[in-house]
Amino acid sequence: MKSIIEPFRIKMVEPIRLTTEPQREAVLRRADFNLFRVPADDVMIDLLTDSGTSAMSSEQWAGMLRGDESYAGARSWHRFESVMRELTGMPHILPTHQGRASERILFELVGGPGKVVPNNTHFDTTRANVEHSGAEAVDLVIDEGLRPRERHPFKGNLDPAKLERLIAGVGASRIPLVMVTITNNSGGGQPVSLANLREVKAICTRHGIPLFLDACRFAENAFFIQRREPGQGERSIRQIVREMFELADGATISAKKDGLANIGGVLLLRDDALARRADDLCILTEGFVTYGGLAGRDLEAMAQGFTEVLEDDYLRYRIRSVEYLGERLLEGGVPIVEPPGGHAIYIDAGALLPQIPSEQFPGQALVCALYRHAGIRACEIGSVMFGAHAKMELVRLAIPRRVYTQSHIDYVIEAVLEVAERRSRLRGLRIVEAPPSLRHFSARFVELT
Repeated sequence: MKSIIEPFRIKMVEPIRLTTEPQREAVLRRADFNLFRVPADDVMIDLLTDSGTSAMSSEQWAGMLRGDESYAGARSWHRFESVMRELTGMPHILPTHQGRASERILFELVGGPGKVVPNNTHFDTTRANVEHSGAEAVDLVIDEGLRPRERHPFKGNLDPAKLERLIAGVGASRIPLVMVTITNNSGGGQPVSLANLREVKAICTRHGIPLFLDACRFAENAFFIQRREPGQGERSIRQIVREMFELADGATISAKKDGLANIGGVLLLRDDALARRADDLCILTEGFVTYGGLAGRDLEAMAQGFTEVLEDDYLRYRIRSVEYLGERLLEGGVPIVEPPGGHAIYIDAGALLPQIPSEQFPGQALVCALYRHAGIRACEIGSVMFGAHAKMELVRLAIPRRVYTQSHIDYVIEAVLEVAERRSRLRGLRIVEAPPSLRHFSARFVELT
């Protein structure tokens, strides 16, 4: 059967306010053409991010009612710790309020001027936290990962030869860790193979450099490994996940992605001395080490979410529903990053809008057009987000987990195809105000005439 069936029933509904194009035009102008500044009530289909936007299950809500709000050593902490230890095998588990808090603690401890941090592709907050420490963030994705139309089963892989050259060029002593993002968010949500992780780990071991994972979407990455990598098809998702973490010396995780929760993060560490320093910094800036800035009910929701995300039926539905969106856009002639990724479809705005140069932000132009035409909020991942570091001009349609049905996705498909038909009318933008880092969150634009 070809129909995508959601492996859940809908028990509660949240109304969507249907707006008109004139209303959305006014909203867009008040927001200075930045969709981060648009009130959520004025959005019909919100694909800005899959972070913290999941619908929680009945078991997660039940867990929240059981939440123990004791300041130290709460029952909810012990359940969360048990789930994460069984999942990852890591000895040190530190909860934080979200993924970027884990990144800040980590790079405040290991970063600094003169340091170099390689990654397959740093995402926005990872790069910002590396650079805030004074270190340099370097992207080393394989060449196939920079060619949107090329089909490769693991386009998120870190290039081992590029890593060896970097180590030879700057010296291992300047590299506090190597990080691999699974799946590779900035590179189109593309997965990383186990073989690649093993090869990168061998290089790190040879040079005495720790290997860390940015593991926000570890379950989706494991699903791709099970489906695409030779020799992995008979292994369970849980077995593959465990091996990925066993190859690593630590990890940062946002529980707002594959944790299926609305808030929360994790910092995982093997090194005892580094873990003690991280504990001290967590207490100083986040909260005691058994709650890390979270309520007990949040720890319960995270523990249950990290359990449910490994279910085969859920992952099969999740990946297939995203794939469905990508296939329909390709059939309609819209260029995307191929093959479809795990959590989002990435439209190649540079290819779709060749009349708009990168300095006029073709991705932002497409984001504005989608909202103006259909009330869809998407996210630019290109020259607005990464400036001179941008390798591609993409627009991400990130699908919140367990939130939208196939009819919502069909509406998105129709809207994208209709905007693509009138793409010659779209205009670029100019930034008139922006902060020095993470400018995409709050920049103000004007539309060029």
